[in-house]
Amino acid sequence: MSQRHVAMHETPITPAQLRAGRALLGLSQAELAGCSCLSLHTIKQAEAEGEAHASEAALAAIRVALEDQGVIFLDADGGAGPGVRLRRSGAPDEGLRPDQLTSENDV
Repeated sequence: MSQRHVAMHETPITPAQLRAGRALLGLSQAELAGCSCLSLHTIKQAEAEGEAHASEAALAAIRVALEDQGVIFLDADGGAGPGVRLRRSGAPDEGLRPDQLTSENDV
């Protein structure tokens, strides 16, 4: 697990965000348990809907493990609800410059 400190006052993450972040990375619950140094039971509790069953410390460890692998947790914005996305890996693809356009690469 990363040595990065996670403030306990960050916006809480939802079980759906945890499941979505794990799915974006293609991780099983067992793999996430290993990455976060938690038990499989704790991961299952954290991802369960309903009353929160995982401690703040466990949720912080899961958050760090997912963020270290590129997951970005998005706050609810303008009623859109919370979400997740992956951090870009490398420079953005800017496509072809106008001077590179030809009839051969016109798709």
